[in-house]
Amino acid sequence: MGATAGAVWGRAEQQDFRSRVRGTLLGAAVGDALGAPVDGLTLEGIREAHGAEGLVDLAFGHGRRGSVTHLTQLTLFSLDGLIRAQVRRDTGAWHPPTDLHRAYRRWAATQSDWGPDERRKDDGWLAREEWLYARRDPARACLIGFGDDIMGTLDAPKNPGELGPEAAARSAPFGLLVGWEPQLVMQLAVECAAQTHGHPTAYLAAGAYAVIVHALARGESLDGAVQRALAILAARPGQQPVADALQHALGAVRQGMPMPGRVEELAGDGTAEGLLAVAVYCALVGEDIRHGLCLAVNQSGPSGVAGALTGGLLGALHGETALPPAWLAELEGRPTMLALADDFAMEMTQGPALHGPGGSAPGWLARYPRA
Repeated sequence: MGATAGAVWGRAEQQDFRSRVRGTLLGAAVGDALGAPVDGLTLEGIREAHGAEGLVDLAFGHGRRGSVTHLTQLTLFSLDGLIRAQVRRDTGAWHPPTDLHRAYRRWAATQSDWGPDERRKDDGWLAREEWLYARRDPARACLIGFGDDIMGTLDAPKNPGELGPEAAARSAPFGLLVGWEPQLVMQLAVECAAQTHGHPTAYLAAGAYAVIVHALARGESLDGAVQRALAILAARPGQQPVADALQHALGAVRQGMPMPGRVEELAGDGTAEGLLAVAVYCALVGEDIRHGLCLAVNQSGPSGVAGALTGGLLGALHGETALPPAWLAELEGRPTMLALADDFAMEMTQGPALHGPGGSAPGWLARYPRA
């Protein structure tokens, strides 16, 4: 796996990057929170419950408005694992998929333990956040994939028939590795997706999503980001369903006013490539972030995943200040997300000042242990 490029970060570049990291994480979480309460409902059912326009505001889920699901939980642990991988490079150990697997295993512990175990000194700070120990409809593939110490690989993936979109929904953080080449971003996202979703369509959709986020975080247009993903996908065995879905999304943009029926057609059976297409389409045609997210979740497929994927794209594209403030105000876990996003941005831009040959900041290594 390649190393990050030695980019020189000016103050303006650092601030822009931090805004996009925050936007990606908060956008995905807001989309998850918006869509999750109507998961499993048909479009007609959503309209019966929320009015003729469908869902246009946060609804109650898990006892409150703004609650998130395992999709957001796992995205947080993706960020945590990437920071830990960077910190562990100082030890000479450099295999990010292993570090991500360890992070996802820490998430798996939150789904079975009553709360944080203070005896596990190597957990770092994120695994001690009590609110993450709520069990929020975790996908069976994720529980199985992270249920033991055996890491799924491309040669021996976990759940080889799994076509679901959950691996893609935790893959936005890979796109925030802006110093990496996009081919390496895809490779890492694909390898980490295969830990739970072993079908090529599912893990290549995750890789394509990460590459699109990567291009957006670097300041490219969404259309250009999709073209970049298509170009990198072309060399991958089994890529045709994902490439076809992306092309379908681009074609749908030219077919008139955005309609829920078009979103449902793109979503198809709710598999990974269909939800990726929904996210690209809704991010392209949305008048603003609120409209794009509402368009994504008002359909009969997995609304939470559609919202999370769409929100991640829009947040990476526009940064945190474009997100609907009223929704952010009610978002569960926002303080944790902001702290983690800022830590990630600081690690990626200031890592040598936090740990390295010249010395290490003890507080940083307590938050992100090398073990």
